[in-house]
Amino acid sequence: MIAVDVGGTFTDVVALRDGKIETAKVSTDYGDVAAPVLEGAALLGVGDSAVFNHASTHGLNAVITRRLPKIGFLATEGHRDILDMGRVWRPAEAILDPRWRRSFGDASRPLVPRYLRRGIRERITADGGVLFGLDEDQARAELEVLRRCGVVGVAICLINAYVDHRHEERLRELVREVLGDVPCSISSEVSPLAKEYARASTTVVDALMKIIYSDYAATLEKGLADLGFTGQLNFADCAATLVPAGRAMEQPFRIVFSGPAAGTVASAHFGSLIGETHLLCADVGGTSCDISVVTGGEPFVNTTFELEHDLVVNALANDVSAIGAGGGSVVAIGRNGEVRVGPESAGSAPGPACYGRGGTQPTTTDTCLMIGLIDPAGFAGGRLALQPDLARRAFEALDCELSLAQRVRHAYEMAVHNIAEGVFNVAIKNGVDPRDYSLVAYGAAGPMLLPAAMAAIHCKQVIVPPEPGLFSALGLMSTDQVFTLNRSAYTILSPEVAPQIDTLFAEMEQQVRERLEPGVDVRLERSYDGHLMGQSWDTPFVPVPDGTIDGDAIGTMIASFHDTYEQRSRNRFDVVPVEGVTFRVRAVIDTPKVEYPEILDRADGEDLTPTRTTTLRYLEGDDGTGIEAPVYARTDLRAGDELTGPFVVDEGLSTTHVGAGQHLRVGRYGELVIRRNDR
Repeated sequence: MIAVDVGGTFTDVVALRDGKIETAKVSTDYGDVAAPVLEGAALLGVGDSAVFNHASTHGLNAVITRRLPKIGFLATEGHRDILDMGRVWRPAEAILDPRWRRSFGDASRPLVPRYLRRGIRERITADGGVLFGLDEDQARAELEVLRRCGVVGVAICLINAYVDHRHEERLRELVREVLGDVPCSISSEVSPLAKEYARASTTVVDALMKIIYSDYAATLEKGLADLGFTGQLNFADCAATLVPAGRAMEQPFRIVFSGPAAGTVASAHFGSLIGETHLLCADVGGTSCDISVVTGGEPFVNTTFELEHDLVVNALANDVSAIGAGGGSVVAIGRNGEVRVGPESAGSAPGPACYGRGGTQPTTTDTCLMIGLIDPAGFAGGRLALQPDLARRAFEALDCELSLAQRVRHAYEMAVHNIAEGVFNVAIKNGVDPRDYSLVAYGAAGPMLLPAAMAAIHCKQVIVPPEPGLFSALGLMSTDQVFTLNRSAYTILSPEVAPQIDTLFAEMEQQVRERLEPGVDVRLERSYDGHLMGQSWDTPFVPVPDGTIDGDAIGTMIASFHDTYEQRSRNRFDVVPVEGVTFRVRAVIDTPKVEYPEILDRADGEDLTPTRTTTLRYLEGDDGTGIEAPVYARTDLRAGDELTGPFVVDEGLSTTHVGAGQHLRVGRYGELVIRRNDR
């Protein structure tokens, strides 16, 4: 098996061959995202692989940077501004800011400019009736406008189309008549769910991703074939479950946020092996820190996620929060002379100053190099030689009165503080006590920074898994193939509606089976999202019993809702009727998963000796003279080894820093478990 995770700074590639994990790390190329993927595949030898699993932030980065194709948006007449209005929500920090504007509105950077959003005369009622039919002549005239504007795709979202899709389907036929064979997404197929704005934004994202990923997927498939690959190419979706490439391209909105989700799945899988089921997961890469929670061995999954504030996509997604804190986070001086770190990032081009690629601003990577945590000759597995003199020059060029030692020390402390604050906030948001959770540190920079944040987060310990620099890619070897269907149908649950719900689940299960290969071993899972009658928000993933839905099954569904509601809100209202909103079927196909080999115990008389020493400067308020600390190769560590800080553990694609007042124990799979000396 081979898996690849395309990140903002590096593209991580891992291979599992004969029980051995092989790795490669290549700089991401924004101009040609497929090139580093194919380079990594060539380095590891893809020809004999049966499976190639792929996760990427390619589509996400296109949305964030607005490097988007020109598409049209067709809505029911009078509703074309739904994309601009969103849900009319403000982020907490902007509630009292009169200058705040949403990131995707016409006042800033719209996904679809207003002149390309056209109103179509038609109206379906909420119960599926036709208030008035589709005006085909008017629709053709609006499509002619889009043709003259040169759109290369179209998204269609008509009012109440999730109840009756006939107008959307006819409008798609008209698109083909007027515009030809351009990508066209209709909401009744992409996201047949209630709530118009989320359905509209999801459909727009799907149309954009069809254009962005179609060429990318074709380039990837051809490049892999040229390398001799004849196996199954899978894309990971936003919950890090796998979808065959052909199916993924049918609804590519599901794969737009796949990269960060894979690390959560990798953490859950590895945590189950070592008996740790309550985890805070932090992936500190070059551009960002992606934070998530695993409770009871299961990631927290949402029914929607946001690409930006209020830019909603209706897709099952692991709940991942991203903050601008990574190795490439830029160190700058604020208006009051204070040292600031991030959220701006130097990325991979030009990258940190020490890369020698033209960057002049210091970053967190430059900071750690100045401190002595990073080996300049061994960075990124030795593929990139760092230049400490350029890092020093970048810090000296900062416009402030602080000494060089103060600049470096404050930059390090701020980088650690930013990550600690982000992790702690995510724990509180999810209602968990971090003292009961272990912090999994991965990403190239995670093991280097997160142990220092342990006291501020109040977690019980930090766990550095094997291959932390490519751990998210390993998550793609820790998951299953999953097909999901959703249908919205507002229904007050009572015995009388049992036949209706039974028919709904039977139809969805039949549709799922039709998508699968004949004879495949599949596990079907039912659930629904509902709310107490009168509520406007839903409680998701309420279990639904298998078999025929009859009066008894409805009673079980109602009881399951109240149980789930109580678990999430700590309140219970059994006397209030329950309304089902969205009904869901998931088809799960078990796939082979990565197995981590156990490492040997240390033999009698075998000593652990450092490979070298490093001078750690600026950490304790010194003037730069520093203290000598041993550096150990991770490959030299054995199960049961215990060490007391300060010291550094070096491996090809990551560095672990165990500070003063901390100690480390090596687990049976080679995991590094770091605790404070007072624990």
